[in-house]
Amino acid sequence: MCGIVGAIAQRDVAPILLEGLKRLEYRGYDSAGIAVINNKGVLKRNRSVGNVAKLELSMGTDSFSGGVGIAHTRWATHGKPTVNNAHPHAYEDSVAIVHNGIIENHELLRETQKSNGYSFSSDTDTEVIVNQIHQSLSENNTLLNSVTSTLSMLKGAYALAVMGRDEPDRLIVARRGSPIVIGLGVRENFVASDVHALLAVTQRFIFLEDGDVAEVTRDDIVVYDETGSKVERSEKIVPISADASGKAGYKHFMQKEIFEQATAVSETLEGRIVDGNIAEGGFEPGVLAAISTARSISIVACGTSYHAGLLAKFWFEEYAGVRCSVEVASEFRYRQPVVSEQELFIAISQSGETADTLAAIRYAKDLGYHSTLAICNVVESSLVREASHSIVTRAGPEIGVASTKAFTTQLAVLMIIAAILTENKPKGKASVAELVSQLAHLPAMINEVLELEESIYACASELADATHALYIGRGVMYPIAMEGALKLKEISYIHAEAYPAGELKHGPLALVDEKMPVIALAPSGQLVEKLKSNLEEISARGGMIFSLTDNLAGLRAQHRPHEIVFNSGAGFLTPIVYNVALQLLAYHVAVLKGSDVDQPRNLAKSVTVE
Repeated sequence: MCGIVGAIAQRDVAPILLEGLKRLEYRGYDSAGIAVINNKGVLKRNRSVGNVAKLELSMGTDSFSGGVGIAHTRWATHGKPTVNNAHPHAYEDSVAIVHNGIIENHELLRETQKSNGYSFSSDTDTEVIVNQIHQSLSENNTLLNSVTSTLSMLKGAYALAVMGRDEPDRLIVARRGSPIVIGLGVRENFVASDVHALLAVTQRFIFLEDGDVAEVTRDDIVVYDETGSKVERSEKIVPISADASGKAGYKHFMQKEIFEQATAVSETLEGRIVDGNIAEGGFEPGVLAAISTARSISIVACGTSYHAGLLAKFWFEEYAGVRCSVEVASEFRYRQPVVSEQELFIAISQSGETADTLAAIRYAKDLGYHSTLAICNVVESSLVREASHSIVTRAGPEIGVASTKAFTTQLAVLMIIAAILTENKPKGKASVAELVSQLAHLPAMINEVLELEESIYACASELADATHALYIGRGVMYPIAMEGALKLKEISYIHAEAYPAGELKHGPLALVDEKMPVIALAPSGQLVEKLKSNLEEISARGGMIFSLTDNLAGLRAQHRPHEIVFNSGAGFLTPIVYNVALQLLAYHVAVLKGSDVDQPRNLAKSVTVE
């Protein structure tokens, strides 16, 4: 996801813009740029390929002193990472723009603009926006009206920040499908694609709705909705300190966030589980009723959140007997699902800005679901605002691109939902008291896993030279195998795939030899004997086995040459506990390989475009 920062103030804004870009680096990017209308009224612009530090160095002694500016970090979509494709884009130093999103009709606009005498210096879809704004300005329109008229011609998703040399006392911002927020100061105001960019200067924010356009000056914010009507958007206080996004002595954000998981889960459970019961006061009005009256559930998510949904399916069906389907959001939104009576739609997202998940929940509203529920880490996100109801995970800021504590808190929320369903639709395999009791002990269980870091590191040392890996699990452990494989591939660049252990003989076993590591999730339980047979198959072919198990599973010595052993079973929460170990395993492998753990190549923290 690209990053936007803008500011209009009585002081020089360049330091604010650069600091904001640095705070957005965790999202990942390949180029960066800044534009300022300086104290002489000149629109100065600088762009570079690479990181923000390189951009700052390339600014040299050029005068970027001025009270209004915009800046951007870009992931390449249309066009390769080059200086010409980097943002901000400008037209003849008269108007400049930064843009997140994708303009779907850019090719048609480009051809029309070429016929009107406009030339292009980039391969981006964004350049058609700045040209169109300039054309409108040349017809004596104001900057606000020029942006508004241009937006009416665009198809696709956008978050925009625009400034003009002839109106240096304002910024125009707009959003459709991509997030943008306004930060409030005293005789100064700011804009950004993420509140974290602005926490050094404010904790007061206005969250724009989809279709909004806002005119931002030093002293005022005027917001117009998609009909052009002036509207009030309430101010929100975001209680996150500026240093909450720091590493707090850890080497990487991912490492810090792994070790924050016990605390994060405690925050998730706070007020929702009280004295061994589910407390209605811990949820917004209507949530418990929406869940308890559901006869079936449909879950939609992407990436790691999708894996959380797959695990929830086991819980909902096994403990409450409630049918559950789980689907990748990018697939769900393009088909015609059959909706059952009293079916609850659950959308899961860390950021609440994932484009496909947002489109899915909007689609769900038209399909006649009983209700929509968002499980999200960001209280003011688009997903939370779109849903009928929400449960916020309270994981706190997650900076590392590879999700850790956000995933674990999603699972905690989903287990709470399983308990609510079980209370109203008991199936007999577990009582609400049992589920809730184990949830209350989850923070302590997580801390016990973190104490196994030495043995986890030893396994990582053996795994770091691999080029491929297989993860296997059965039942509830299969989604965790999928998540473990994802973590390894996204931060260490080792190709890893997950399979239900019973599927080995249906194809993947052909890959197993002495060079193929197999990470086996083997907790004690009714399926462990089945998994032992799979380990025999791997051992017979010389496969390198890494087993995650406990003292009750009874694995044979040849099935555990490299092992991470838990003290005992963790009951219903075994998948969550094992996942924490897999996070640490992937982390240490990536560090040993010298990977950029927090900003893996080609990946963004939040995917706000298709």
